[in-house]
Amino acid sequence: MSVTSSSSGFAVLRNRNFSFYLAARVLGTLAVQMQSVAIGWQVYQMTGSLFDLGMIGLAQFAPFLVLILLAGHAADRYDRRRIIILCLAVQLLCSLLLLGFTTSGASVVWPVFAILVLFGSARAFMMPATQAVLRNMVPTESFSQAVALSSSSFHVAVIAGPVLGGLLYVAGASTVYLCASALLVLSVVLMAMTRSAPQAMSKAAATWHTVLEGLRFVWSRPIMLGAISLDLFAVLFGGATALLPAYAHDILHAGPTGLGLLRTAPGAGAALCSVALAFHPIRRRVGVWMFGGVAVFGMATIVLGLTSNFALALACLALLGAGDMVSVYVRHLLVQFETPDEIRGRVSAVNAVFIGASNELGEFESGVTAGWFGLVRAILFGGAATLAVTGIWSMLFPVLSRMDRFPHHEQEEAAKRA
Repeated sequence: MSVTSSSSGFAVLRNRNFSFYLAARVLGTLAVQMQSVAIGWQVYQMTGSLFDLGMIGLAQFAPFLVLILLAGHAADRYDRRRIIILCLAVQLLCSLLLLGFTTSGASVVWPVFAILVLFGSARAFMMPATQAVLRNMVPTESFSQAVALSSSSFHVAVIAGPVLGGLLYVAGASTVYLCASALLVLSVVLMAMTRSAPQAMSKAAATWHTVLEGLRFVWSRPIMLGAISLDLFAVLFGGATALLPAYAHDILHAGPTGLGLLRTAPGAGAALCSVALAFHPIRRRVGVWMFGGVAVFGMATIVLGLTSNFALALACLALLGAGDMVSVYVRHLLVQFETPDEIRGRVSAVNAVFIGASNELGEFESGVTAGWFGLVRAILFGGAATLAVTGIWSMLFPVLSRMDRFPHHEQEEAAKRA
């Protein structure tokens, strides 16, 4: 598999706006990851229910699914940067509400789910704006490095967040929520300091025709549709990370600190992979890389379900994260390079629907199957289903599985020859 080396992997950091954007994203993600550990552990301690762990994901996904296409239209019609700032402020409010819930000593968990509905609503509007605004922050020649570094920084936060959340949870859930609130304040300030290039804003009002423009665009391009839907169905069935609180407690007999390390491992694998991609971006055999990454994700999930060894579980989760990172990288470049700026928010919203479904709905699916079949069987089923989806999609979308170069790279080569 061929890649090309780039000695300027970090050169894009000289861009002031991109650096501020990156810092804001890291701090915001760090806060969310810290409190996700606290929420999972707190809810499981209060109820002992695997189903409730799945409900954490569903509470975030339900408003996300309802609002995301409208959010994509908003990202094309209004300033994406301001949308991100507002959404970070709402996430800050959610952290403060979780802090209030914890200090109140409440013995029921439904307020947590209600707060997560508000969080999911903010995330719905933030996700397409965040994906689309990056294209307005950096020049075209630096975009692939910006994608890789943005992904790696995101996963650095995914690495550090659960560990910090687990360590801080020793002092109580309220400590985690307080620290998360402070980080979100900084994230809002940093994002407010950024400036982006003018975007091609849509002037059309929000109608069903305009809101669904992104979906029609994706549906008309088999390569993009195959890449996005592959991630949806593969990760939908492979959402074992939602079960980590129960897996850490019942299988590995680890506490909240151990859970933090387990939650960190996928991010560690993804971060190392994304740093490598910043210096050696994928140029050839793109389809093989993408399907291979998803297959690695599925195989690592199966081994995770078969082991009760803490070190091997960490290694499986790291490998799982690295495999997922490859498919995320390929999909993100396809979506952002092949989409006109005036509908990039709506196409990013479609992409976000698939990502959100694969994550939050995947968490719900894992919780339900674990409640039905047991924890270990649910993880094994998820890994096997991911491998089955990989094989089926390679036959349904042969143009994607056999793709050698990104379409925009082929256009660049044709222009050079002309």
